[in-house]
Amino acid sequence: GPISRVRVWQILNEAAKQFEYKDKIGCHTLRKTFGYWLYQEKKDIMAVKELLNQSDISVTKRYIGIDQEQKDNMICNLNFG
Repeated sequence: GPISRVRVWQILNEAAKQFEYKDKIGCHTLRKTFGYWLYQEKKDIMAVKELLNQSDISVTKRYIGIDQEQKDNMICNLNFG
């Protein structure tokens, strides 16, 4: 039969430990990371929204961290001169 969510979490964190990754990870982490990298490669937020089955693009952007990344880039690229 299928393995439990707890066992998946254990497997992921055992693998992370092997790579000396300090943060805890889970299935949700993989889902968000998949969405982020799909967007980075394809630049198609509508496709990401549909694949993640989310109701609104703004939710998708916030979910995968694109909104914050865009804000950070705007600030970093600010030119006062």
